[in-house]
Amino acid sequence: GNRFEFRAVGSSQNCNLPVMVCNAIMAAGMAHLADLIEGGLSHRDAVAKMFKENKHVVFTGNGYSGEWKQEAAKRGLPNLNTTPKALSTWNSGKNKALFEKLGIYTKEETEARQEVMLENYITSLKIEAETMVQMVDTAIVPACAKDLKKTPFMNKKFADTRKTAYEAILTETTKLKSQLANHADTLEKEASFLCDVVKPQMEKLRGTVDRAEGLMDADLYPYPSYETMLYSHHFEEPPMKAF
Repeated sequence: GNRFEFRAVGSSQNCNLPVMVCNAIMAAGMAHLADLIEGGLSHRDAVAKMFKENKHVVFTGNGYSGEWKQEAAKRGLPNLNTTPKALSTWNSGKNKALFEKLGIYTKEETEARQEVMLENYITSLKIEAETMVQMVDTAIVPACAKDLKKTPFMNKKFADTRKTAYEAILTETTKLKSQLANHADTLEKEASFLCDVVKPQMEKLRGTVDRAEGLMDADLYPYPSYETMLYSHHFEEPPMKAF
């Protein structure tokens, strides 16, 4: 399947690290092949030996399907589907030896790079979570309160629906605040906690706010909707012409 794709990275990212890793993989493979040939194997036998040793990574099906995840697990291949999982293997003994052999990083530099990447991940995710809490506390909750003032004039069913939805925002925000107050004793544990616990809670809070957006008076909602951001230019009134 089409598992290798190269796309433009975000403005805060730099593509030099993944490019370096791809080049290191290729260089390591070619160096191993050269060692086999220099050790006495023919070109054909050297290539055949490498293929036999690595054919378990070859998959010609849909690399995005659940089928491949199951098959990869059967083959003993890792599925590093989150940043903390990937970073936890960055400074493995195998990687340190490879980087040092190729003259890319010393062992100490490999460990330092992992620490920097973990700190960057932790800092970025905390900023996102804290910003989310601030946006909810200073804008979403006040808007909900204003909308609730209209409930006495509403049908009870409508009023109860709003009240339940808005209270859910407070509940999920409180949970997120509590999680952000926790601190692990290592960078790896902190990154894993943010990924496995805080991010899912952010998704839950996002869901409650999305629900509220669908109920609230549009004039009260404090942030632009996707419709406004994407299509507002279609609805803007043209400027009045002077007669």
